[in-house]
Amino acid sequence: MKKVLALVLALVMVIGLAACGGGNTAPAGNNTNNTTPEPTADKDYVIRIYSNSNSPERTKWFIDQANKAGFKISIDDNTVISGDTAAVQQANEKKDGDILFGLNETRWGQVINGTYENLKLVPWTPTWADKVGDFKYDGKAYGLVIQNVLMLYRTDEYGTNGKELKFEHWADIVDCGYKWYRQGKVGGTTNANINSSMLYPFADPTSPAGGISIDGWKTLWKYCANGNFTGDSYGFDPLNRGEVQVSTFYSSKLYGSIDSAATGSEHPIKNDTWKLVDIADGTYYIAEYLGILDKAGRTEAQTLQVKAFAEWFGAADLQAAWAEEFDTYPCNKDAAAKVYAEVPEIYTIKNFALNKVKGTDMTYAEYVGAHSAEWTNILTNLGFYWADQKDAPAEPNWDTLDWATLTQKK
Repeated sequence: MKKVLALVLALVMVIGLAACGGGNTAPAGNNTNNTTPEPTADKDYVIRIYSNSNSPERTKWFIDQANKAGFKISIDDNTVISGDTAAVQQANEKKDGDILFGLNETRWGQVINGTYENLKLVPWTPTWADKVGDFKYDGKAYGLVIQNVLMLYRTDEYGTNGKELKFEHWADIVDCGYKWYRQGKVGGTTNANINSSMLYPFADPTSPAGGISIDGWKTLWKYCANGNFTGDSYGFDPLNRGEVQVSTFYSSKLYGSIDSAATGSEHPIKNDTWKLVDIADGTYYIAEYLGILDKAGRTEAQTLQVKAFAEWFGAADLQAAWAEEFDTYPCNKDAAAKVYAEVPEIYTIKNFALNKVKGTDMTYAEYVGAHSAEWTNILTNLGFYWADQKDAPAEPNWDTLDWATLTQKK
């Protein structure tokens, strides 16, 4: 699947960084008319970054690569800031950010449309803007990594024993007849994307229940009540151990997890003992983006350094290295070509995030963004996603609920 990059890519990165990295300066001109020289980038400026793509291993690798390229950066890993909501809220509250990356279309739509009063984007068009296809907000933010959520099952004796699973909707998992993993908390980007996938067929703009039919919330409750939370943050490990037959996971870590499956189980998943559930709707794609924040008090020279960093980070060489290191799929087509001989199967699935929601002018991704706060409040107020079965709340009386109250924070 992947091409071997190894030393060749490393050398290309090192050589190429001299052109666009920390040493990047604006053209000086000959200054024969005593005009003021254009500023050069401030190479000593520490670039403050907010992101939800910030696991400790990613953060360390990212800082190391930036240092090698001549950039000084500051970014918190997910032991400090965890999830897209926390990342964007911290950036909004602290007002000290230079770069925002990660998140997804739902959150980026909110940033661009002014939901967060302190987050404004610097107009910016990188040299690689035409390499990311439709994954861009022209002049504002550009795609880095394509992600989606997946539903997997085992085909061996720890799974379906060769029986194929085909659903019309993600929500059909509640009637699949097999044990499935479900997450144990409301928060988190992957958890939210799984919920968005489950709720997709129940979108109803006329519903007072956050734009989702009551049947949708009943189904999601059934998903929680009859699912198995195993204590794992994500669904690959319980599937790999054979504790469930069907599970959910996120795309960027799948192939790497399969490659190392034997280290986490006595009877691990193998390349020929798993499949994607064939879901007619497809899956909920998101892309992680990169934008430059308009920071009060930042000098022109400092802004030049921030732009040089953004140019470097989204370009093909660095994004190829990121993909190679963390099993991601780049939006940048040149980066993808460096790493993948062909498009992996998990990125060929139909995308329903961009389908229009009936009765609206919004795509489903936009619809999720418009209602995500309400959904979080409903999930929290009704007690969805209990971690311990003994703490499971009673199923609500769906006919008597006050949705106007439930869609608000406690």
